[in-house]
Amino acid sequence: LICEAYNIMKNGLGMSADEMHEVFAEWNKGDLDSYLIEISRDILGKKDDDGSPLVDKILDTAGQKGTGKWTVINSQDLGIPITLMAEAVYSRCVSALKDERVKAARKLKGPRPALGSIAANAEKKKAFIEDIKSALYASKIVSYAQGFDLLRAQGEQRGWHLDLGGIARIWRGGCIIRARFLGRISEAYAAGEVDGNLVTAPYFAQALNGAQAAWRQVVAQAMLAGVPVPAMAASLAWFDSM
Repeated sequence: LICEAYNIMKNGLGMSADEMHEVFAEWNKGDLDSYLIEISRDILGKKDDDGSPLVDKILDTAGQKGTGKWTVINSQDLGIPITLMAEAVYSRCVSALKDERVKAARKLKGPRPALGSIAANAEKKKAFIEDIKSALYASKIVSYAQGFDLLRAQGEQRGWHLDLGGIARIWRGGCIIRARFLGRISEAYAAGEVDGNLVTAPYFAQALNGAQAAWRQVVAQAMLAGVPVPAMAASLAWFDSM
């Protein structure tokens, strides 16, 4: 999801690494405050020895250790849709097909990945960046809603009696997905506000409903411009399906 937000800003709006560094720095002060947003902010501000942005020199291929794959397989065994995580895993797989992508790019023609009319207008650009923030946050809620649903189902099947609010507190205490957001999850479970899926809790339902217009705008504009957003699109489709 973070990569997709970055890609929309970089290739859609034509923003520089320094501009995106400032955006991520601002995002890290609010509800998106997290370890992953923090390190995204830092890498976008990092310069190579020649003074150019280091991020632009990193090859666009990603490896994986298998945890995402195992999670998706487990979700299929349990019949719990984690569509967003599945798309994220496949996005990693696509990124690893560097040679195939280079060959295909010579023959496949799509729109130029640019949101020119938005990028050219300062007010529209600023508003659209806010939309991206909302789309990212809404999609993040869906990611956790799907993930906690999988935990709940696995726990019920095996009789584990999982303390889902406690799990959120542990993760918030320090791990790769450490985030302020996890406090909201812990509070919702502690208050008994979750009736089945996490999105039934008032805070999350209100957040998704409020972000809906921006979320749709970002996914639609990205698709029209040829900027791939499989994870954001999957999260929105899940929302609509629910």
